[in-house]
Amino acid sequence: MAAPGVIIAVAGQVEARVAQALDGAAGLRVVRRCADLAEAAAAANAGVGSVVVLSDQPHLTRTVLTELSRHGVAVVGVPTTPEAAEQLSLIGISEVVAPHATDDALVTAAQRALRALAPRTPQSGAHVPSGASGPDHEHEGVVIAVWGPAGAPGRTTVAVNLASEFARHGTATLLVDVDTYGGAVAQACGLMDEAPGLAAVARAAQHGGVDRSTIDHYALEVAPGLRVLTGVTRAERWPELPGPALDEVWRAARSSAAITVIDCGFNLEIDEELSYDTRAPQRNAATLSALGAAQTVVAVGTAEPLGIQRLVHGLGTLRSLIGGEPVVVVNRVRAEVAGTRPEEAVADALLRFGQVPHTWTVPWDPRACDAAALAGQLLAERAPRSQARRAIASLAASLHAPADAVAAPRRPRAASAGVGH
Repeated sequence: MAAPGVIIAVAGQVEARVAQALDGAAGLRVVRRCADLAEAAAAANAGVGSVVVLSDQPHLTRTVLTELSRHGVAVVGVPTTPEAAEQLSLIGISEVVAPHATDDALVTAAQRALRALAPRTPQSGAHVPSGASGPDHEHEGVVIAVWGPAGAPGRTTVAVNLASEFARHGTATLLVDVDTYGGAVAQACGLMDEAPGLAAVARAAQHGGVDRSTIDHYALEVAPGLRVLTGVTRAERWPELPGPALDEVWRAARSSAAITVIDCGFNLEIDEELSYDTRAPQRNAATLSALGAAQTVVAVGTAEPLGIQRLVHGLGTLRSLIGGEPVVVVNRVRAEVAGTRPEEAVADALLRFGQVPHTWTVPWDPRACDAAALAGQLLAERAPRSQARRAIASLAASLHAPADAVAAPRRPRAASAGVGH
């Protein structure tokens, strides 16, 4: 069996000593000594080695480490200073030796990194978020992702007003915009769209650690108990929201707020499947990261026939990504597009074509929603008695309270006949 290959990209005079210490030690062999990080990453992506030994350097980020992990490559950090050692640990390298470490320490770190890598199966394509819920997050905040298919189904309206309702009931709430195709949370809340917001937090996560204080610094308060991390509103800025960095942001958000509501983009495609053999930033990684971190996913569609069709088609992909059932909400429900008794008609259609047993509906309320949008206000502020606001408030209560404490969502008349089909 061939010895594991070692790729080295260490700056300075220590590089020769690192290569000498690792070559031939404990079954290791140095297969490539690289001039910089880009060359090392290319060699790893080509399958040349099994472990990469890196020193601290400007372009080493969480995204680079995630790419190496996807190709089944372990990473060992060789810092030049104690401060650099801390930085390498913060961006996610678990095996970091002390500056001027002994040869034995280098070999031991490489062996540990390889052992830790052994149980993993390299992923081809899908971004696997590291912020999924589990026992460690039992006492931390809840993450709710709001998604909707293409066609402006009112996803941002639902997300913004859901967060508003949580905050109005005394729950510390954080609203985050990760839509990389057309973020609108800032405008919906009456905020300047050039605020640093989520992009600044993600930038901090790329090059180090983020915590509650980072979130608190960049989040803007728009109502008592409600803070907002604005997104990117210009299309060319989407690379500022890389998925690996956002995985760390969600961990920090859980400690900063009891509920985090994330307004996602519509596109669920995995970018690598579209880019053939090239390696490039993923525009959809922000949405995929948010969906992977969420305990609850709300899927929003519209009541028009085309809107129902898009929602049904999108639910199949969404279910495969989150491994469960989303909370389905149909917006702009009215008789003109759904016939008599429109709520029941919409629920019947989703049960029949989308296997959705329970559907929440938000009635068509253009006067209230238009007034809130024009003023940059929340529905609870601008039209507290509107039908849309009452429907979203009921949905918020169902997501934030025990199931037996709130009214049930709309059940289709044909539910009993449709189950199991």
